[in-house]
Amino acid sequence: MTAFMNFLTVIDDFVWGPPMLIILAGTGLFLTIRLGFIQFKYTGYGWRLIFSGMSRKDKSEKDEGEITPFQALTATLAATVGNGNIAGVATALASGGPGAALWMWIIALVGMATKFCEATLGVKYRIKDKDGALAGGTMYFIEKGLGLKWLGWIFALFGALAAFGIGDMVQTNSMALVGNSVFGIPQIITGIVLAVLTWLVVVGGIKRIGQVTEYLVPFMAIFYVVASLIIIISRINMLPYAIAEIFRCAFTGKAAIGGFAGATVAQAMRFGVARGIFSNEAGLGSGSIANAVAKTKHPVRQGTIAMIDVMIDTIIICSMTALVILMTDTLPTGYTSTQLTAHAFSTVLGTVGGPIVAIGSLLFGFSTILTWCYYGQQCSRFIIGPAVVKPYAWLFVIVAFLGAVVEVPFVWLLTDALNGAMAIPNLVGLLLLSGVMVQQVKEYFSNPEMLSI
Repeated sequence: MTAFMNFLTVIDDFVWGPPMLIILAGTGLFLTIRLGFIQFKYTGYGWRLIFSGMSRKDKSEKDEGEITPFQALTATLAATVGNGNIAGVATALASGGPGAALWMWIIALVGMATKFCEATLGVKYRIKDKDGALAGGTMYFIEKGLGLKWLGWIFALFGALAAFGIGDMVQTNSMALVGNSVFGIPQIITGIVLAVLTWLVVVGGIKRIGQVTEYLVPFMAIFYVVASLIIIISRINMLPYAIAEIFRCAFTGKAAIGGFAGATVAQAMRFGVARGIFSNEAGLGSGSIANAVAKTKHPVRQGTIAMIDVMIDTIIICSMTALVILMTDTLPTGYTSTQLTAHAFSTVLGTVGGPIVAIGSLLFGFSTILTWCYYGQQCSRFIIGPAVVKPYAWLFVIVAFLGAVVEVPFVWLLTDALNGAMAIPNLVGLLLLSGVMVQQVKEYFSNPEMLSI
């Protein structure tokens, strides 16, 4: 087992190491430039489309698709807004210093272009399967757009397997541990409740997942952001210090203080970029799967909505965690992960700080489980066909329960590596189809009728 763990560590270090992070960031920068800095030009338009969908004034209801554009957004947010926003950001700051936050913001800005392309191509190349259901995502745009079914198959295999870990077992294990440590709930009870709730939602497919996430995701995001803002406002005098530290340490590193081990510029960059990508999943290709089945009159319309996903996840929610930790000056304590975030909240909110972080962790984790089940189902559908969808859901629910009661260390490493490996075929598809993206963008934004909200 030790040899196997060492092997997985080598693979994981490569997948999430500097070369791959540079390729991910480089692809986002390339797409940003080729598409004329689209995320900066049309962010406002994207927000207007979102609010239109929230207010039920969206005109896409009659368009072909399984879920509304807003439901597609919340479904992808359900997958990305997870424990990475709480534990991942804290780990990035503890390992890379305050400067990691700036690199997290930078990768999010270029990642918006990447997510835009993933969603757009997902819709453009979606198909109607033998059972009448729409299906799409990276595996389909690689097959239909490039004629490389074998490469799409590799992406789908990685996705189908990674879903059981990073989107299922890892989440329920974290949730069970938080529930037990903060609220004293036995892990087996958490496992049973999660398994039942997961089944009740995923049995209804993407339509029910969308119906649940369109209410759950805004609630949990507002809950966490409001709690964070209370702390930020109460320590508003520390805001200039926190911002200054983020920018200073991003380019100069930070010397060791107390329990904080210190960080070089390279560490700040690596951990900021890695945690940013891990959180918003821009470049990994997973988000293309849910966006592909949205009701929309043009692929670019959904792509414009999808890129806001990255802004909400990283620029807003991850920033809340980073600012709370820095403004409460808890980074030198030596804590890391969820423990650091909980400690930061507790310094201002007292005994309710820990439970707030715990509730956020539980909500974020559950939402991640729901959408990743769908991702895994669609990846399996691509490989085997529609018949695998229901058996996959059953197996996913069983694994969700096991994750809560059994800790298997190699699962974390294996699925983390598989999750990152999804990026390779996805990035190939995005780069080779960038010309198609240019045509799609020109077609959409030059048509006033298309732009109507």
